[in-house]
Amino acid sequence: MPLSLLRALDEVQQAPFVVDVLRSSDHLAAAAASAGPESVALLASTIHEPDELTAVAAVHALAKVFDDGADAVLSELLSHPRPFLREHASWALGSRLPRLDAIGRLVGVVAGGGFSGVLAQRTLAGWAVSAPDQIAPVVEGALAATTSAAVRARLVETLGLVPGPIASRALLEVAAATGEHPTARAAAVAALGDRPTDPAAVALVRDLRATDDDLGTVARLAAVDLGIDSVEPAGAAPGLTVAQLFLHADIDRDLSRAGAGDNGGVATLLVRLGDALAAEPGVGRVLTLSRGTPRAAVAALSPDEGHLLTPVPLLTEATSAAQAWPSRVAAGRGIRRVLRTHRVDVLHLRMAEVGSLAAAEVARELGIPVVFTLAPDPHAVIHALDMTGGLHRGNFGSEDEREHYWFRARLVQRLAADAAHIVLFPRPRLQDDMRDLLGLDVTAQPDRFTVVPEGVDLRVSAAAAAELERPGLPGPALAELDELVATLPEHRRGLPLVISVGRLHRVKGMATLVEAWAGDAELREGSNLLIVGGDMADPSADEREQLDLIGEVLAQCPGAAEGVLMPGHRPNDVVSVWLAAARTGRPGGNGPAGIYVCSSLKEEFGLALLEALASGLVVVGPSAGGPATYIEHGVTGVLVDTRCPAELAEAMRAASDLANAPDQDERIDRAVARVRADFTVQTMAERLGAIYAGAARTAGRS
Repeated sequence: MPLSLLRALDEVQQAPFVVDVLRSSDHLAAAAASAGPESVALLASTIHEPDELTAVAAVHALAKVFDDGADAVLSELLSHPRPFLREHASWALGSRLPRLDAIGRLVGVVAGGGFSGVLAQRTLAGWAVSAPDQIAPVVEGALAATTSAAVRARLVETLGLVPGPIASRALLEVAAATGEHPTARAAAVAALGDRPTDPAAVALVRDLRATDDDLGTVARLAAVDLGIDSVEPAGAAPGLTVAQLFLHADIDRDLSRAGAGDNGGVATLLVRLGDALAAEPGVGRVLTLSRGTPRAAVAALSPDEGHLLTPVPLLTEATSAAQAWPSRVAAGRGIRRVLRTHRVDVLHLRMAEVGSLAAAEVARELGIPVVFTLAPDPHAVIHALDMTGGLHRGNFGSEDEREHYWFRARLVQRLAADAAHIVLFPRPRLQDDMRDLLGLDVTAQPDRFTVVPEGVDLRVSAAAAAELERPGLPGPALAELDELVATLPEHRRGLPLVISVGRLHRVKGMATLVEAWAGDAELREGSNLLIVGGDMADPSADEREQLDLIGEVLAQCPGAAEGVLMPGHRPNDVVSVWLAAARTGRPGGNGPAGIYVCSSLKEEFGLALLEALASGLVVVGPSAGGPATYIEHGVTGVLVDTRCPAELAEAMRAASDLANAPDQDERIDRAVARVRADFTVQTMAERLGAIYAGAARTAGRS
């Protein structure tokens, strides 16, 4: 056995942290490729060890071994009882030549759905380029064997990725069958939009688009893809056309869903930023892409200028970012349609999720330069969970199956490598963090990297402050807050608020915040806790998980529940008014000198924190990441290790002391001046506009 392979395997097995394995696994793959067939037996045995982290690394190392034995092991893993091994084998086989005995198993994984099905589908799509006549009949056979609407839709969508007459014939049959499940039929019609050289596909889409039902709407979008119906923007925009996206949000102008599901700070940012960018010299049109219905997508293709909200129809029910990967194919079609129709010059991507995956593939196809905001995500989350014991070698596979850490880390690596320019968040130890978490030296190519802080619109904070000073009856936002506080027991009214705004997701640490507040007698008896976020009427799985954890905490602290207010998500403008009211207090309602707390496990920047700072509140935020660049510890706020409830409670007490100290006007002026100097959305737009112009010039699109 080659010594280099044994050393590389030992490096993976002995690495102190999970993020270190993400890098050392590359060394293992390189050593396995050099060792060739000799490495197969060792890696195969390693896969079945209890160390799930090393097992994943071994699967991907096998994918680099040019040997039929490696193919056989990977093929057998598609039937392994441990789901995470089936998942990674489905992915790893994508870098191999087509293997006939694996096609049926991969189709079975596709039928099973989920993230594993996405990876199997990608592998089959890659193999279909050279083996369409081998893959199409297997998918068609699986389709004939099932009556499940969801399974049929997945298989039909997979057929749409296979070129050639066999797949085309099957798609036409499903698309024309009036008795077919609507989801499967819609998938077939959408797939026909990718077959412009097939006269039968063109004819059927042309006929179906005349109907006024949901299928007709999908057909109208397919007609645009085929070129049957052409939609042209209202002339060339007087400057660059820039696209930005976050698919996992229900974005509207009023930000009415902010804080529900995945509608967090990014959704709010993109609306405010899009408006600011559209006002920048050199930018003529801004497109903000998010999920939406087919009918909304058709309407959004109409010509217009300025900042446009352009829905991408995913043809599935809305899900969380972690569960939305199966919408990859539909997302790609919708993104391609928007980028082509509006002749986009530059595409800005953020985060490692299905929208970025699909959009990056489309941008490569269309030759559109990409600007990528690079954050150590999921790396920072991985490391934080590693440090708290929530993620380790023994459970990595099962946790990865839920959160797709390995794939997302590799996606970040690919997006960064392909980007025309990389935007970084400010961090106290930026160069060290990029090196330690991502293995990236940002000093090697300084021209490719620019630090751009995110920003807030100070006009929103000013309007909220003015609302408190308006004479007469309170407006709707203040009236609602007063009504919330009135639901508290009488002895708790008049107490200051500890307020936190954000999604109910474990990364946001809301359960830790409740534990810290409820477990500290001084905090519990001297304040009320207001958590704004989450869909309380119809919570997602992530939200339900956090609500259950919060319920368990409150059950262990008798009396604490009577001081907790959880109204759910509220529009951004309403939240801004509540932040202002938490500082000043309300007659007969909450007391003055409230504080704001961000208890996130990791926070790359923290827009809600920044908004709270701009409102004049003393803030508590994570000591790692972006907040440390704008919170002046001990002056405008308190920085803390948010993983520890006891330390978080101590920080909240210290923040309350700051909020009640003399010279509050001086502290508030200092905080607002800090935001105004570097952290407004207008400043952010100005900096990004220059980056977009440079990327477009380099790509020859300006």
